[in-house]
Amino acid sequence: MKPSAAPIYIIGAGISGLVAARTLEERGYAPVLLESAATPGGRVQTDSVGGVLFDRGFQVLLTAYPQAVKHLDFNKLNLHRFLPGALIFSEGRPERIGDPLRDLSSLVPTLTAKVGTLGDKWKIFRLSGRLKQKSVEEIFSTPEQTTLEYLQAYGFSRQLITTFFKPFFGGIFLEDALQTSSRMFEFTFKMFSEGYAALPASGIGAISRQLAAGLQKTSLSYGQQVQQVKSGFVVLNGGEERPSRATLITVPYDTETGMLQGSGVLWEGCDNLYFSVAKQTFEEGIIALVSDPDALVNNLHYPFGQQVEGNPVLSVTVVKKHSLDQRELIQKVREDLERCCGIQTKSFLKHYSIEKALPRRTDLKMELSRPESAVFENVFLAGDYLLNASLNAAMASGEAAAHALANALERA
Repeated sequence: MKPSAAPIYIIGAGISGLVAARTLEERGYAPVLLESAATPGGRVQTDSVGGVLFDRGFQVLLTAYPQAVKHLDFNKLNLHRFLPGALIFSEGRPERIGDPLRDLSSLVPTLTAKVGTLGDKWKIFRLSGRLKQKSVEEIFSTPEQTTLEYLQAYGFSRQLITTFFKPFFGGIFLEDALQTSSRMFEFTFKMFSEGYAALPASGIGAISRQLAAGLQKTSLSYGQQVQQVKSGFVVLNGGEERPSRATLITVPYDTETGMLQGSGVLWEGCDNLYFSVAKQTFEEGIIALVSDPDALVNNLHYPFGQQVEGNPVLSVTVVKKHSLDQRELIQKVREDLERCCGIQTKSFLKHYSIEKALPRRTDLKMELSRPESAVFENVFLAGDYLLNASLNAAMASGEAAAHALANALERA
């Protein structure tokens, strides 16, 4: 087969791969997308069991993400919005911190909450306004420090950092020490301030399904485990070698050997557990945080409209590292929920232990540079692990790598 007649391959049908395929189609190409799993989506998946939806890890869509606005049809996703802010369980009491500018009902609870001082709440308001004026480009060019150092330098009290920022952003970054880059904090805070956290009515996996369903010329091939990629060919795990005109890889990749999954990427993990409860203790659309340092539970919410035999479903996320087996973990989580939140679980439903939930990196970026896109000739890289751990980065990297690939082919 002549190189010009060989397929263009995309390795991985996660968000990066799906957006890359969409972009290549817009450039007039018909790529072949190879995915090792049986469904598209990568880490963005929802399981349906007996009509109940279980997201694989608590993930939200931030509606202000520039790439999400560009590539997704929000109306068709039928988004359910979370209320700004959070419900914080501190010393067994629930207290509400919100954004009165967008949710007037949260004004009095926010002002009277014992979580943080009035000065802290003014600083949150001031920070929100400042970051609304700061461009994303400026954020990712600002010198980095840890999020914890950033919050301390801004003057937030230790109490607010412990009771609000650590569980809230710890649940986003999947690490409770707030060692994540301040660039990621500013970007995420800006996105929360300018839009809403939301979930599609049919689960977070609806995002992947919408992107996959929108592909018209791409061939999606599932159950295809790729072992190695170099210029002009891809090698499947069984040793089959397939010629390629160009290849775009969306999973960690060793640029010296061409082997997949050999790049040494570090990851943050988490546990996501689901229970049924006899009584719903706070409303849907609120993210609740547990500030007790002895608790394993970090955050929880009632998924929109989900019930089992008439009982509400509760989603719980554990961020802290532990060595408990599943039985011990379930018991500990149940104890935390009752002690810290006054929630009695009825039955355990599901557990996702997610070792590779978010890539961990420093020197966070907004855009994919040319050296990181091109490795071997006509081999290009994409994936959030190259930029920052966000849905926006996954989409941006897929789009940028696809354009780089198309440009290279058109120059040849």
